[in-house]
Amino acid sequence: MNSKNLGAAVAVLLAALSPSAFAQTPNATDVAALRAQIEALRAEQARIAEMQRATEAKIRALEASVGATSPSAQISPAVAPSSPVPQFANVDGKPKLTVSGDLRLRYQGDYSDDDVRARRSGQVRGRLGATYAVTDRVTIGARLVTGDADDPNSVDVQMSNWDDDFQVSLDQAYAQLNFGDLNVYGGKIPQPFVRTDLVWDGDVNPQGLSGVYKHKLGDGSALRASGLFFIVDEDAVGPDSTMAGGQIGYDTAELGSFKFDASAGYYDYTLGSVVGADVGDFRSNLRRPDGSYLSDFNLGNFIVGATYAGLGSQWPIRFVGDYVKNFGAETSQDTGYGADLGIGRVTQPHDWRVTYGYSVAETDAVLGAFSHDNIGIGTNYELHALTVDYVPMPKTLVTAIWYHYKPENSFDAGSNAIGDWLDRIRVAFLVSF
Repeated sequence: MNSKNLGAAVAVLLAALSPSAFAQTPNATDVAALRAQIEALRAEQARIAEMQRATEAKIRALEASVGATSPSAQISPAVAPSSPVPQFANVDGKPKLTVSGDLRLRYQGDYSDDDVRARRSGQVRGRLGATYAVTDRVTIGARLVTGDADDPNSVDVQMSNWDDDFQVSLDQAYAQLNFGDLNVYGGKIPQPFVRTDLVWDGDVNPQGLSGVYKHKLGDGSALRASGLFFIVDEDAVGPDSTMAGGQIGYDTAELGSFKFDASAGYYDYTLGSVVGADVGDFRSNLRRPDGSYLSDFNLGNFIVGATYAGLGSQWPIRFVGDYVKNFGAETSQDTGYGADLGIGRVTQPHDWRVTYGYSVAETDAVLGAFSHDNIGIGTNYELHALTVDYVPMPKTLVTAIWYHYKPENSFDAGSNAIGDWLDRIRVAFLVSF
């Protein structure tokens, strides 16, 4: 029945129920017509009710297919549960999972007057690290790197060997416990000490247990202390090789345009086993006929730094001095020292930084296994280094370095020509995230 017929039927029904209609005596024809209209209305009402039930069933089916809930099933906002916390976010909104890394492409040229022919090569370094905060007190971390797993102070890969695939290994895998000012690490851990390349190469990540403490004072200064038990080499049948070391430090508050810092450390090696060592670990330290180290390595290390910000935020001046003495050396060649002076920063696009460094490391002043390998001589060197850094765009860095070096003394020079200054030039492009 359409709306016009329904309206006519309603009019007939109202007329039939009006007082004037009851005043008259209906005949049989009028009664039959009225009953027919009433039955038609009932049929139309039933049809409309059936259509409504079918429509509601279709709506519920559609809502179920997309995961929605009908208004009648919604929970009152007063009792609705809170939004679920994302899997990788803390309750306070800070990420539980953090991922970082970098990729460096580098050209290197090595030149000398007398030793060997000039050599040109390329290297690639890739690093991908992550930390995950299990709780507000416990964090785990790991890092994948390129490079030879048997070389702890370099993760660069030489582009060579007939296109062989790059080696990849873990150079960090650790657990961290947070106790406020004190953080405790165990496993293959990040370097815990303030350092320069003179004693610790930047790629060295010790194995063992460390603690790092830093407490800020009310005037803006800070006290620091770090300790490390380093498992160098474990031997199943002989004495182990270990290192126990510590460092204390102090950072001043801002004193006008200046800030100063100082760190003093002592690293006591017990080198019983050298089973796990190779030529790249011994490098140029002196050795006995049986292959063991001639000297003990008990290193006293003192680092001072000063920063001047009077030229503006883009041109800070930074000076760092480093001194090390091996109190366990069996030779007079037991001392190393260095100084670096830099101006500029590398935090924003178009930033520049220029750094000049000078250092000397006598033959057994440091343990060559873990000192820097930026040049072709592990120890017994005199070194000048000039570095220029530039930030062309966010998260990138272009670096050019010139190393100018030679043997520090003649009797430990080995195959290096005496008085021959060697040169190594590096140009690198770094992308980080």
